[in-house]
Amino acid sequence: MKAFMDKDFLLETETAKKLFHDYAEKTPILDYHCHINPKEIAEDRQFDNITQVWLGGDHYKWRFMRSCGVDEKYITGDASDYEKFCKWAECLGKAIGNPLFHWSHLELQRYFGYNGVLNKNSADEVWNLCNEKLHQPSMSVRNLIKQSNVTLICTTDDPIDSLEWHKKLAADDTFDVKVLPAWRPDKAMNIEKPDYLDYLEKLAAAAGMTEINSFASLKEALKNRMAFFASMGCNVSDHALEYVMYYPASDDELEEIFLKRLNKMVLTKEEELKFKTAFMLFVGREYHKLDWAMQLHYGCKRDNNTLMFEKLGPDTGYDCINNYAPSAQMADFLNALIVSDELPRTVIYSLNPNDNQAIGTILGCFQDSTAVAKIQQGSAWWFNDHKTGMQDQMISLANLGNLSGFVGMLTDSRSFLSYTRHEYFRRILCNLIGNWVESGEFPADYDTLSEIVTDISYNNAKRYFKFPLA
Repeated sequence: MKAFMDKDFLLETETAKKLFHDYAEKTPILDYHCHINPKEIAEDRQFDNITQVWLGGDHYKWRFMRSCGVDEKYITGDASDYEKFCKWAECLGKAIGNPLFHWSHLELQRYFGYNGVLNKNSADEVWNLCNEKLHQPSMSVRNLIKQSNVTLICTTDDPIDSLEWHKKLAADDTFDVKVLPAWRPDKAMNIEKPDYLDYLEKLAAAAGMTEINSFASLKEALKNRMAFFASMGCNVSDHALEYVMYYPASDDELEEIFLKRLNKMVLTKEEELKFKTAFMLFVGREYHKLDWAMQLHYGCKRDNNTLMFEKLGPDTGYDCINNYAPSAQMADFLNALIVSDELPRTVIYSLNPNDNQAIGTILGCFQDSTAVAKIQQGSAWWFNDHKTGMQDQMISLANLGNLSGFVGMLTDSRSFLSYTRHEYFRRILCNLIGNWVESGEFPADYDTLSEIVTDISYNNAKRYFKFPLA
């Protein structure tokens, strides 16, 4: 029997152990997509207790606690931080087979030196240990980032954001980890949302315009803000889509659709999709001009529990996989950009693992010599960033494309302790490759193997996104 989560956790062969301990384990972390707050980095926040850093905003944990029948009072309600932690500990003790069990214990090992098991019996011990350590200067936000060996972080930022905290971080020479904004224009695209017209007023003000009264003026406002983001070091965009759609329309028709929305008329679903297609084609061409990478996250149906959405709002654990994602439309969308040679570097993520093979075949249609794996399949995302999901995504990518050119893992997290997800991913990566080597499917050529492992862990992302790193 193997020991519980020891140094060779998830590493089944000698080759896997060598690849991880000699190469992957030592490689820095480049977190090119996350949802952490740059204000907390700029102010170097110190957390009062483990609940604040562990459970605040973590809808992964919230969903599991609800599955265990925990009252909402102890999840997002008014229970004390200690009570919430104890409920989480009780749930975690039985989280067999759930990646939360592994993530949580990796975080306890790496940041708090705790190698035991967190459950209802050890809750007080862990609560006291973690809180005592969190009060030490070494556990401030910046020091958590530094001890995680992170070189660069991309936050997620709306076009109307002033980026004030990024400015302060850029001017602060006491912190050498780069924190760059990433462009997330979902609110500018989601024309069907009730607050869309209010958002347009804010976007116009941010762009120094009196109003946005046409699709053409919306595009001008977005170009203005893109230029500002670029001046702040941004070179990555991100989009949350229901699916990658392709419903072409003429300029006149698009202006009519936009005017209809300005007049507070309800759009048809087809009109909405035509507008969103035009929006995505416009920004895609602008990204090509700016030499930005475009990330497309799709396949999610959000905010399904209306009762709880009205109480708690979005991003609180009530999303699910959306099965509808026509791959033909994605291919048509990419083709509409490449036909005029305006297709940017693009990373495609689906929340539905059934889309892996479709994405893998689409990638090969649009690769060229301007970048290694110019069109990428993104890492196993959200509900798939567990052992099975990561293995399946990498095996599919290897079968149908270039695994060695893969840009690897990202945290997609709101927690400063989530960098252990990179370790989790790297262990799974090394185990997968190690098994291929030991079964005779790939030679034990460590010059090549070490390059593949370190590239997927770090170097590919550095080159692909063209980040300003030494």
